[in-house]
Amino acid sequence: MKSRNTFGIQFVLRLPKNKIDEMATVYARITVNGRRTEISLKSKISIKNWDEGKGRAKGKREEIVKLNSHMEQVRSLIFDCYNQLIQQSKPVSIEAVKALYLGEDVEERITLLKLIAYHKQVSEHKLSAGTIKNYHTTESYIKKFLKESYKKNDLPLDELNFRFILDFESFLTNYKPIDHHKPLNNNGIMKHMERLRKMINLAVTMDWLERDPFAKYKLRFEKVERGHLSKEELVILENKIFSIERLQSVLDMFLFSCYTGLAYIDISNLGPENILKGIDGKDWLMTKRQKTDTIVKVPLLYQASIIIKNYKEHPVAKASGTIFPVISNQRMNGYLKEIADICGISKNLTFHLARHTFATTVTLSNGVPIESVSKMLGHTSIRTTQIYAKVLEHKLSEDMNNLRLRMASTKQSG
Repeated sequence: MKSRNTFGIQFVLRLPKNKIDEMATVYARITVNGRRTEISLKSKISIKNWDEGKGRAKGKREEIVKLNSHMEQVRSLIFDCYNQLIQQSKPVSIEAVKALYLGEDVEERITLLKLIAYHKQVSEHKLSAGTIKNYHTTESYIKKFLKESYKKNDLPLDELNFRFILDFESFLTNYKPIDHHKPLNNNGIMKHMERLRKMINLAVTMDWLERDPFAKYKLRFEKVERGHLSKEELVILENKIFSIERLQSVLDMFLFSCYTGLAYIDISNLGPENILKGIDGKDWLMTKRQKTDTIVKVPLLYQASIIIKNYKEHPVAKASGTIFPVISNQRMNGYLKEIADICGISKNLTFHLARHTFATTVTLSNGVPIESVSKMLGHTSIRTTQIYAKVLEHKLSEDMNNLRLRMASTKQSG
């Protein structure tokens, strides 16, 4: 980043209160980027012997000449401190210039990795474990980028510019994983750019960056069609019985998500205390979404109630105080792929797919209002729910047939 610092030095008197004709202390006033600070020269002069316009003492007496000479020496030393900061590529501020002049420790230069560490420190208690994991992944990509593209382990924060942002995006686009992971798609790249931007915003807020390198950058997310199971695919899974317990329990938890809309982490945290009698006297599921910390209340459908009863006496679930015998999300999704292969379903079975199935096939396509679906999904805004509100063809056909019948009935009665 090119330096755009403004810098100035002038000498002023600190006037004593209510004492017009007495001596006043001389101060060096330093201005950097519109901010200023003052340093006492430990020298005093009579107010009548001071030229305020020129910022120097008036007269030719020996003590006046010595004071003016001393002020020029101070000016030269302060200017040297300012230049030293620039030459060493350190952040230039009034605090840094003053500290260097006084021989104090100058604040250590903020770097990109120090910013990431600070963001982690202040955000740890605010973000979910999954989000923290995502930031950790972004951090690992940044480190690889610095090493491979810049041949560095870290970078001073004030060297970040628009080109750095574009270079990082290009690195992510062309990155070829050496393990089993797939290359990043556009939205995956944009999520990493979004997380980096949030950390850079923190640096701007903390006045660690004078300008935001993301100012002219636009995130470009592509609209993604939300996958879901059709009614026929859901029936296939419901009718499948596995003799292998691990596959059956994973399938049951997946189906439970299809009929409640809960995410994996929220199902993992469910205990018997989360099943309560609702306003209608029937069983409701009441919990709090870990991701958004919002309360979720879902009247239990028959299919979900049966699944809960099947696990009431499960030893692992009873020992952990949960409704289901929980395993890691990674293992869960691995078993779901196995289940999909066995059942002849080509779609990628994940808990996200189950949540989408609840929103579309189970609720919206059966006439449940979007406002109700939004509440059951625990969305903080109905706009989030609208991404699920696709009109399924069979529902559209059904609605139009009903309209034809009503119109025909009206015509006949007329």
